[in-house]
Amino acid sequence: MTDLEADILIVGGGMAGVSLAYELSSHRKIVLIEREDMPGCHATGRSAAMFLPRYGPEPVRAISRASQPFFDRPPPGITDVPLLIPRPAMTIAREDQVAALRECHDPQAEAWIGEEEALALVPLLRPGQAVAALLDSAAADIEVATLLQGYWKCARANGVSGLFGVSIEAIRRDPAGWLVETPTQRVRAPLLINAAGAWADEVATHCGIPPIGLEPKRRTAVLIQPPEGQDIRDWPLVMTADESLYFKPDAGLLLVSPADETPSPACDAQPEELDIAIAIDRLQQVADIDVRRIDHRWAGLRTFVRDRCPVVGGDPEDTGFFWFAGQGGYGIQMAPALARIGAALVMGEELPQEARQEGVDVSALRPDRLRVAV
Repeated sequence: MTDLEADILIVGGGMAGVSLAYELSSHRKIVLIEREDMPGCHATGRSAAMFLPRYGPEPVRAISRASQPFFDRPPPGITDVPLLIPRPAMTIAREDQVAALRECHDPQAEAWIGEEEALALVPLLRPGQAVAALLDSAAADIEVATLLQGYWKCARANGVSGLFGVSIEAIRRDPAGWLVETPTQRVRAPLLINAAGAWADEVATHCGIPPIGLEPKRRTAVLIQPPEGQDIRDWPLVMTADESLYFKPDAGLLLVSPADETPSPACDAQPEELDIAIAIDRLQQVADIDVRRIDHRWAGLRTFVRDRCPVVGGDPEDTGFFWFAGQGGYGIQMAPALARIGAALVMGEELPQEARQEGVDVSALRPDRLRVAV
């Protein structure tokens, strides 16, 4: 068994762990451990891949806005191709939903359009399903695989060691830091960063750290053939006002999700037939689309804490244990700014300029907000 020494050990090789490893790699010696054989096998690889800067609670929106400059102008080495491909997001409302939709309308950020304009964008919407709609032109598709690969390529170039396809057999804490044992190696580091996604509470428990109440929720998606004779390439992302359905073009097919949030244990999530049937039924209520077969189906876990904001910071009971988890359904679009925020907190530095400009409040992210005194 060989030994590795590091300044920081990151547990988890999804977008969270890999992006943070990149941001820290120029300043610290990093080892990253991931149970799967490659980065991004779970939530990252199953994302709907949308940048929706007006989606989620305000702390999430602020972090997403702060990520825009990175997406628009990636640092050298990350990628030479665009990370964002413009695709507006259209939230549609029936007559009984119009009042609630109007309350959400931000006139400075979204256009309020009527049924005729909505049908011009998506001609197969059924009458009465889009009496009114909000159109967010700032939304875009994210090139998730390109982003993840760019982060990992640059992290490795900066000296990050990745241990993939290995399980953690034991974790011990002593005055010198953490000692983590895998079947073939021991890794010692004074700081352990928990970026284990749906498994983050489990990792904390193994470390003797109280969990923070992470709740993995399963989300289902399918890909279907577009309607015959319809060119869907320029369709927007379409969401219903009650957030019970969304669909959008995806590599020549139509991605459809019932926007489910079914509580789940941390696992390799698989789609349930009932959820697939619900997705197709809801789609056909909204749009005149005949679904004859499912080309692909999958599910992923979106992991939240009770306020649906990410958890970033040292644990109040052990500052050698750093949380970087609870990113819910926003992890990809927040990744650039959240990784820079996390790196700044790890190194005791000022928040990055983009985060300060967008008014990011780190108190909304700290893990101590989730600990309730008994």
